[in-house]
Amino acid sequence: MAERRSGRLTRRQGLGLGLAASLATRLADAARPAGAAVEVAPGLFVLPGVAEDASAANLGAIANTGFILGRDAVAVVDPGGSLAHGQRLRAAVAAATRQPIRYLILTHAHPDHVMGAAAFADCGAAVIGHARLPLALAQRGPYDLPMLARSLGAAAAGSGALAPTQLVTERLALDLGGRELVLQAHPPAHTDQDLTVLDAATRTLWTGDLLFVERIPALEGSLAGWLAVLERLRALPAGQAVPGHGPPSVPWPEAAEPLGRYLLALRDGTRAALRAGIGIAEAPDRVAVVEARHWRLAEAYHGRNVTAAYRELEWE
Repeated sequence: MAERRSGRLTRRQGLGLGLAASLATRLADAARPAGAAVEVAPGLFVLPGVAEDASAANLGAIANTGFILGRDAVAVVDPGGSLAHGQRLRAAVAAATRQPIRYLILTHAHPDHVMGAAAFADCGAAVIGHARLPLALAQRGPYDLPMLARSLGAAAAGSGALAPTQLVTERLALDLGGRELVLQAHPPAHTDQDLTVLDAATRTLWTGDLLFVERIPALEGSLAGWLAVLERLRALPAGQAVPGHGPPSVPWPEAAEPLGRYLLALRDGTRAALRAGIGIAEAPDRVAVVEARHWRLAEAYHGRNVTAAYRELEWE
């Protein structure tokens, strides 16, 4: 029988958890009206993304977005991948409460998380992000907007990020009225501007793309950094997490096990390739290929991850 070791799940238990979560998610998706927000904890709502690349059919709604209600105000976490996606999220807020949207939290600069911000431009909310987010948005903007137009066609019209008005260098507490959110800025991991949100009232950790479930992660910041950040996040007092991609909520820290295994396989496999003298062009077909098969969209992103890992680790 599989046993729990050092407080972590074994591979078999992790796979079982993933299959159970996947089945439960698909059953819930089948029963839920399209575009409906899911209340994963009291006052905490998630608008689930789809496990696809952005397209005109899905309006760029591929990441989990949502909002948290307090007695006096609302915080929106990641406004989505297009104007239409953001409008859908704003309508979900209006259906749940009459309290004002006071905060718009951007967990990082990737377009599937920020391009819906245009739908909230007139609500007067403070736009909050990592201290390095403004530079990332400025650097990505000339590339991301044309890319969105190619992916979504006419549905990309009006989409766009909003410039942060409040930056987090380390830690920031937000009071929604009887409900405190703790925002934490992290060193380079998935990106170099990752921000998490901890809702102490429900012990829910909103991870942004520091947690992928079922859909293969995308490495842009630092592989070593991501492993270190993931270890610190596991120690937080949270019982569930809202991943950037995957089900609306998952058990924490158990749901981090598959991601941790993939990142370790990527690190160890890349190091082995470097020692063996395997070049960067050949590495994607040689590194962590077995572990990659467990993830959706691996064919589109695993090679990029190996290349990013190779460039980072060749200088160790």
